[in-house]
Amino acid sequence: MQNEKKIKSVSYAKWGYIFILPFFLTYAVFSVIPLVDTIRNSFYEYYYSGLKAIGPNWVGLANYIELLAADLPKYAWNTFVMWILGFVPQIIVALVLASWFTDARLKIHGKQFFKVVIYLPNLIMASAFAMLFFALFSNSGPVNNILLNLGVVGEAIRFMESTLGARTLVALMNFLMWFGNTTIMLMAAIMGINPSIFEAADLDGCTHLQKFFKITLPQIRPLLTYTLITSLIGGLQMFDVPQILTGGQGAPDRTTMTLIMYLNNHLQAKNYGMAGALSVFLFLISAVLCWIVFKMNTDPDPDGSKSAARRARRMAKKGGAA
Repeated sequence: MQNEKKIKSVSYAKWGYIFILPFFLTYAVFSVIPLVDTIRNSFYEYYYSGLKAIGPNWVGLANYIELLAADLPKYAWNTFVMWILGFVPQIIVALVLASWFTDARLKIHGKQFFKVVIYLPNLIMASAFAMLFFALFSNSGPVNNILLNLGVVGEAIRFMESTLGARTLVALMNFLMWFGNTTIMLMAAIMGINPSIFEAADLDGCTHLQKFFKITLPQIRPLLTYTLITSLIGGLQMFDVPQILTGGQGAPDRTTMTLIMYLNNHLQAKNYGMAGALSVFLFLISAVLCWIVFKMNTDPDPDGSKSAARRARRMAKKGGAA
């Protein structure tokens, strides 16, 4: 009787785990462990008084209660307002430009040139951008000189001494820095839509606005969700522009003080307990807001099966009643 040869099955699945192991190790060392340590520090009183270290002493939720009773809500509101002022025009302008540049019937010449121009501000360092705006909009800067010479205003506008002026400048800088990047991403999303859908809409006599709201926006909703979430996280991390523009003071009257600027103040004061609690607050706020945005932009019934089942049940009930 011939000996049957046993074929040994070789599994290559382990190599996939081996190849991704360095990423998970790096992520654990530089992200997970610091996050856990930050959460642990948030429950302790741990700061420096001169050269003397106070703590770490267990205080439970005292750091969180103190933050909520202090100026944390005000700084969260400042951050949200400046993000909204910058994001709303950013997404509107980016959608309009992306629609124009991807519309073959407009026949826009020099598209590559315009793409480069609108993306260039994204390559400029935020610190350099802030210093430029500080020089342009200072009390004796070029903007005030032009307005005075044209007779538009009778005296110099003190942009940095008014809440509206300072917040608007921060929002304007964030808008100029990021609308080009958003435009390029939205253009890629629109170009990925099947052209036959637009051709069918043209045959049906759809207008430009109908095609934009009924075809373009629903088709690029996943990228819009991604853009909104990344912009929201970036807005919560807003630091460099208002820090440089106001010298870290959040002038006027701390109305441009952001959450990360507040966190930086605690870190500079070596108040690690309060800094840890504030970091946990930021983490929770980011998680909750991103979850809300994701749920708002996710279709719970993408194939329409649930809606069809509900309609069938209603019809069955009507038939039974008859």
